[in-house]
Amino acid sequence: MRIAVISDIHSNLYALLRVIEDIDSQNVDTVICLGDLVGYGPQPNEVIAMIKRRSILCIKGNYDASVVDNGFTYIRDTNINSFSLPWTVDELRASNKYYLENLPSSITLNIDNKKVLFVHGSPNRIDEYLYDNNPDLESIVSNIEEDILVCAHTHLPMIKQINDKMIINGGSVGKPKNGSPDSTYAIIDISKGRSVKAEIRKVSYEYKRTMKDMEMKKFPSQLVHSYETGYE
Repeated sequence: MRIAVISDIHSNLYALLRVIEDIDSQNVDTVICLGDLVGYGPQPNEVIAMIKRRSILCIKGNYDASVVDNGFTYIRDTNINSFSLPWTVDELRASNKYYLENLPSSITLNIDNKKVLFVHGSPNRIDEYLYDNNPDLESIVSNIEEDILVCAHTHLPMIKQINDKMIINGGSVGKPKNGSPDSTYAIIDISKGRSVKAEIRKVSYEYKRTMKDMEMKKFPSQLVHSYETGYE
């Protein structure tokens, strides 16, 4: 089975559209979204509508949960978030807020005798960052019963083998933090009797169009220009 894993779209419809186009060319069997549909970007309702329209299996991200709570429950209290959180809460339709509220926090699948755990942050917390150099990474991965941990939240792609387990992070569709404006996502290939294969795909999109929409809606310049630099 070939699974495309997307995450951290963050209200960036133009990025999502390009990534979906790329996924459609990759002969995948299903698409799973690891959350953070909203926050930062200018099109929260449009992004959720696209996820619903494509019937993409989705879990809740930390920004999604904070928008539902209308508070800094799972996000940092920063200058950017002090704008982005209330703006998103005001912009989001009630039906879409209900959709976010009812998303599951994780998904576990058994695919060809491999157990796969899909989370947003970590198996422990929705807002825990699992960076490549996290000193607890090995123990966190080793302590899960599943064979593969697929996570998001850091916006940084990662594929790492830890003993007999694998951890995969596809990066971010809508707000990369790896020094490039391009979107990233993961494709995982799990076939019986074969080693698990994973790849990170990089997709260009019209990021200046996203920036223009943000400028028209009077988003903070620091947030707008982060889409061009690929840094926070």
